[in-house]
Amino acid sequence: MEHRGLLDNTLLVHDEHDGQHQGAVTFPIYQNSLFTFASVEDYEKAREQLVDSYLYTRGNNPTVKILEERIAALEQGEQARCFASGMAAISSAILSTVQYGDHIICVDQAYGPTREFLGEYLKKFNILTTFVNGSSMEAIKDAALPNTKLIYLESPTSLLFELQDIHACVDFAKEIGAKTIIDNSWSTPIFQKPLTMGVDLVVHSLTKYMGGHSDVVAGVVVGNKELITNINKNEHLLLGGILSPQNASLLLRGMRTLAIRMEQHQKSAFEIASFLEKQPFIQKVNFPGLPSNPFHSLALKQMFGFGSLLSFETDLPYEVVKEMVNSLKMFRIGVSWGGYESLVTLHRKNDTNIQVVRLYIGLENVEDIKADLKAAFEVLTKEKV
Repeated sequence: MEHRGLLDNTLLVHDEHDGQHQGAVTFPIYQNSLFTFASVEDYEKAREQLVDSYLYTRGNNPTVKILEERIAALEQGEQARCFASGMAAISSAILSTVQYGDHIICVDQAYGPTREFLGEYLKKFNILTTFVNGSSMEAIKDAALPNTKLIYLESPTSLLFELQDIHACVDFAKEIGAKTIIDNSWSTPIFQKPLTMGVDLVVHSLTKYMGGHSDVVAGVVVGNKELITNINKNEHLLLGGILSPQNASLLLRGMRTLAIRMEQHQKSAFEIASFLEKQPFIQKVNFPGLPSNPFHSLALKQMFGFGSLLSFETDLPYEVVKEMVNSLKMFRIGVSWGGYESLVTLHRKNDTNIQVVRLYIGLENVEDIKADLKAAFEVLTKEKV
């Protein structure tokens, strides 16, 4: 599949005529566990070239392969490997870059299960992680040890939406001989392309924006051919966290509208974030797209746009904020994001008296979303503030 030179929105929707499959507009689902051969010679050749051959769906599958090629092109990477979940992709990417006794630096606002995998699970292999304030290059540099082999980034993070200076992190990693991995789920390749900034591996929870319909769980790792081939031979084949052909087909379908969905998400998020900034009981709106945000200038340097997951902070009592969240009608309470539906979750900020309300702005009409927030806020200001 050739994608060179195509812009993102064209790449996502344009396919050449598929003569192999009778001109099918949508690539077929190869829902089979194995592939057979016309001769022993063909079988033996496939066994010798497991990474590039269709032998058994735990290794390769045509439907999954088409998805991987499309994502790699979108991220401007050489190859991609899909997994059954975002965490399967993240853990496999991490394991592919470290070994017994190594040290990892990770931003302290990274995805919770990622922090648990790094901070707890890997201890059994004597792989230790230092968690740092990712917005401070000084903190990242101070955490480096002689055995540091990986710097794990997530920019922006998914609760307080802090950014890291990706170029500076990459330069420092190269200086100390470490690899870099970044979780790019929030921005998607539409709004940020970390591989072009020198990052070694990009991971995504495809469950989020890439799928877009809240009906699939999946992940992906993207990078150069050497790194992905290593993952193919080891973490992918041996750990077996493979993506099913059915889910790959759902992702191919969902990604057709990724570019136009992201534009709408961004537009609505700007309007809601600007509205939130004007509320007297909100101390801070965490959305790097706002000119007032401390990360805005850095965002403009390394991003092309903004997702629609954001949060705001308030010092109102937890029970009061919980009542407000429960009163929302347009926002369903749920932990994931990236689908068509607006979502909300409530968090306490560390050990402070600050409550953090995370909002995912879906594809509903933004005026309906804003009206719902206004109604909830009016109850607060009338009775509680």
